[in-house]
Amino acid sequence: MPSHDRVPRPAGPPARGGTDPEVDRLLARSDAELAAAATASDPAERFEHGHLAALRAAAAVVALRGRPSPRTGARSVWDMLARVEPDLAPWAGYFASGARLRVAIEAGHGEQVTARRAAELVACAEDFRDEVGILVDPDGGFALRLHAAPAAS
Repeated sequence: MPSHDRVPRPAGPPARGGTDPEVDRLLARSDAELAAAATASDPAERFEHGHLAALRAAAAVVALRGRPSPRTGARSVWDMLARVEPDLAPWAGYFASGARLRVAIEAGHGEQVTARRAAELVACAEDFRDEVGILVDPDGGFALRLHAAPAAS
C-alpha cells in the first residue's frame, strides 16, 4: 500500500550505488562544504560551512526517501528529515538548533561563534555525513572522502 505521507519521486536512471543523480550531487556538495570547513580559520566561517554540509546531506536523504506531503506540516529540511528517516531525527534536532546562528553568520553577525562551538558542529556534521553515506550506500560507495590523500608513488 503506498504511503500518503510522501510525494512520489519520478523514476530516473540510477547513478552509482543505485541512487539518483540528485542524491549524488547533494552528497558531493556536502563533502565540498566539509572541505571548506576544514580549511577555514574563522570560527564563524567553519560553523557556516559545517552547517551547510549537514544541510546538503539531509537534503540527500530527503531526495532519496521522497519529500513528505505538505499535509505533514514539515517546512524545513530538518522537519522533512525527521519524517522520512526517523532514525536521523536526533541529528535533525541538533542541526535545526543551529539554523538561526547560521543565518546570523550569513547576515554578518558571526562574532558570537567560538572556536569550540565551530569545532563541535563541524565534527557533528562529519559524523552525520558518514551516517548518511552508510544509509545511502551500505557498501561504502558514498563514504566521506574528505581526508583521503592520494597514495605517493
